Amino acid sequence: MEDISNFDPNSAGNPNNNIFGLPFTEEDSQVVLLPVPWEVTVSYQAGTARAAEHIAKASLQVDLTDCDNPEGWKRGFFMRDMDKKILMKSDYLRREAELFINYISQGDDMEENKFMCKIIKEVNEGSEFLNQWVYNQTIELLRQGKRVGLIGGDHSTPLGFMKAIGEVYGDFGILQIDAHCDLRVAYENFTYSHASIMYNALKEIPQLQKLVQIGIRDYSPGELDFIRNHSERVVTFFDYALKQRAYEGASWKDVADDIIGNLPEQVYLSFDIDGLDPKLCPHTGTPVQGGFEAEQIFYLLRKLLQSGRKLLGFDLSEVGISQNEWDENVGARVLYKLCNLLAVENRQAHAAL
Repeated sequence: MEDISNFDPNSAGNPNNNIFGLPFTEEDSQVVLLPVPWEVTVSYQAGTARAAEHIAKASLQVDLTDCDNPEGWKRGFFMRDMDKKILMKSDYLRREAELFINYISQGDDMEENKFMCKIIKEVNEGSEFLNQWVYNQTIELLRQGKRVGLIGGDHSTPLGFMKAIGEVYGDFGILQIDAHCDLRVAYENFTYSHASIMYNALKEIPQLQKLVQIGIRDYSPGELDFIRNHSERVVTFFDYALKQRAYEGASWKDVADDIIGNLPEQVYLSFDIDGLDPKLCPHTGTPVQGGFEAEQIFYLLRKLLQSGRKLLGFDLSEVGISQNEWDENVGARVLYKLCNLLAVENRQAHAAL
């Protein structure tokens, strides 16, 4: 383990160190973060492909004492360098996708335009490449015994990671924090659209037993039908219903218990930042009024661990880029909490061995 005897956790974050100014290498870290600079299919505001580097910069302002795990940082948190080839591929395909989205938004027929057919083929093939790349990166880390967090990019990015989770850990559930269901089938003709991540996960990952969605407040008729027709695998806590329960006197503890009660013993967290109130993330890809305070989510995750459930890993996606770095600062603090909660679970698992 890295010698941290000369590291001062009370000093200003050192930009020559890694995420949160911590002096760890990947080898010496228990929690490894994988940035995935990809936003090819975003359908509104772009910018999330470069979120990880901005979060890393903002992370130097995060103080290291976490209320749930005050010395969690000593277990080592490390973020890999962003793969510039992935970013370049994302930038190229994003421009192609924008042309296609603009074309179909005019009501034109894709089948009659060979160039547009070529674009959709390239984008879908690029997304398949990305899924395999993410799978390769994450399964290697999981097999090394690392706990892994993925930083998007858009919300399409973690599919390969979810597949790796299923292969390594077996049956599991996903807790999705999001303003959107992401249950569309090939949204805008993109098979692996950011709006299709959960549909694809349910379709392609046999180990995925249950999807529990919370904070949902923007969805299509088809998605609502899908939820109703797949109630054995999908449980959705719509934002309006959560608000109504609160207005009528239900405590967040009771609601959190209901949410957790629908999850199996092993849980993967998929955290789209737009699940929060947009005052906390105004530059996310598709902001929607409503949503959670960050501390509500932290309380829920705390209760999840207290229930004895195992947190397998997480993704944090759709963090926007802003001139005043507000979104990035919120993203950095959410990320730090997730790392510490993953380290709490990791410590408990080691103590049980």
